[in-house]
Amino acid sequence: MIIINTVFDAGSIVVHDLSNPQNLRFGIRNDTNSHFAQWFYFQLSNVKDQELSLNLEGLDKTAYPDGWDGYNVCASYDNQNWFRIESSFANNTLTWSLTPECNSIYFAYFEPYSYARHLELIGFANECDNVQHQIIGQTTEGRNLDLLVIGNPEAEYKVWITARQHPGESMAEWFMEGLIYRLCDEQDAVSINLLKNHVFYLVPNMNPDGAYHGNLRTNTTGSNLNREWLTPTLEKSPEVYYTRNKMLETSVDLFFDIHGDESLPYIFTSGCEDNPSFSAKQQKLQQQFEELFPLINPDYQTKVGYPKGHFSSESATVGTKWVGNQFDCLAYTLEMPFKDNANLPNDLYGWNGERSSLLGASLLTMLNLLKL
Repeated sequence: MIIINTVFDAGSIVVHDLSNPQNLRFGIRNDTNSHFAQWFYFQLSNVKDQELSLNLEGLDKTAYPDGWDGYNVCASYDNQNWFRIESSFANNTLTWSLTPECNSIYFAYFEPYSYARHLELIGFANECDNVQHQIIGQTTEGRNLDLLVIGNPEAEYKVWITARQHPGESMAEWFMEGLIYRLCDEQDAVSINLLKNHVFYLVPNMNPDGAYHGNLRTNTTGSNLNREWLTPTLEKSPEVYYTRNKMLETSVDLFFDIHGDESLPYIFTSGCEDNPSFSAKQQKLQQQFEELFPLINPDYQTKVGYPKGHFSSESATVGTKWVGNQFDCLAYTLEMPFKDNANLPNDLYGWNGERSSLLGASLLTMLNLLKL
């Protein structure tokens, strides 16, 4: 008999029918106290050498129905090394087939980044000489909101980078891991040079409650944190409330908010052009960034991204837009795909954690060249 398990960090699936290995049927659970649904992560056991066909149904009711077209599911035998399985999407159902080589196998929407790994990342940084680990607040469930201050707080330029406002976008914390390890490397010339006049304020996981519970887009109050920046509250969005207050205390010269996009198979950024306050200074910095970053890391491109007015009436509530307006600084949302980078595809892994980490590390080379 096939056994299913989701009782682990970020585990999430709805079981419809496990009776027929050739037609295993599943659905996607809604985020806590929310209508959003897209994330899944589960383990099947007693499956070695069985021909399996899995069907993820009812995807027209998910947050991004178009995101399933061209998507290949992530799988792992050891919950550490992840690969892609070719999948097909038709009639609001994602289908994939395989004959597992081991008795247990995991499937996930994207390579997970566990809370345990988050704590290990914070622990690593906490022992670095140039890092101050601060707890700037707690979530409604009592998890710490961790801030890493890397460099001298009296430095000329204040760089803020946040990740996982949307908790299911786990590639965002993989990105932060690559950036943090490089920034803490005392033999890396780029990092050494940057820290002469930059201080980094890093929040690797803005939504630890939502991440732990396997939500795609919200915290456990059902709040989409990236629509809370105009008027955050301790009751609904303490994560934004505490982060925003700390930004107002330190000021911001550069801001990046790291995300994943369900539909577009590209790495791209979205800036503050739609803000009425968008300045010549911001435009000049954006132009610099968009000319240089593709030369540093060809995974990044500027031809495909969100159209003008993408956030429409929500714009003032979005983190990047609020920061750009408040501080007249370069402020970007950086998006990575749940699928693959169509410009530089990898059939075995798609876009994954390692590629996200490398992108994060490469951002430091970009910042080292940026003329503020």
